[in-house]
Amino acid sequence: MFAKLLVAMDHSPRGEALFQKGLALAKLHQADLMLLHVLSSEEEGSPVPIPAGADNMYWSPGLDFNTEIWRQEWENYESECVEKLRSLAQEAKKSGVNSEFRQILGNTGRVICEFAQSWGADLILIGNRGRSGLKEMVLGSVSNYVLHHALCDVLTFKSL
Repeated sequence: MFAKLLVAMDHSPRGEALFQKGLALAKLHQADLMLLHVLSSEEEGSPVPIPAGADNMYWSPGLDFNTEIWRQEWENYESECVEKLRSLAQEAKKSGVNSEFRQILGNTGRVICEFAQSWGADLILIGNRGRSGLKEMVLGSVSNYVLHHALCDVLTFKSL
């Protein structure tokens, strides 16, 4: 029924649980598995630009932003995320599932939908943090965006 499954991952404990569900589905359907992580400064755990000298609570226009420190933190973050994807793809291969991974910088929902279409995904698996009401309106919902814009089936998992 499904030949190509795309797992839209973040690198939280929820992402690991989503991977396990995707792996189980890929085994069941003998499907190819694509692990996709979209690099975004909005992701939980990503480096946040912090001005030099700030105490993480207050910032004033007079404080300088230390781009070199932030750049190094961002490069470390990118590398850690790629290694996590590589490790999970290897785990899938050891389980007999043909798997690949990609990491792309951009708007999370848009990148997921565009990549799913270009790769020819039959199904996108994505987590849902359970945001609703004002939080969803202010912060947005990647899963909601994907549900409304993807050209293939989407399976969401509630607060893994």
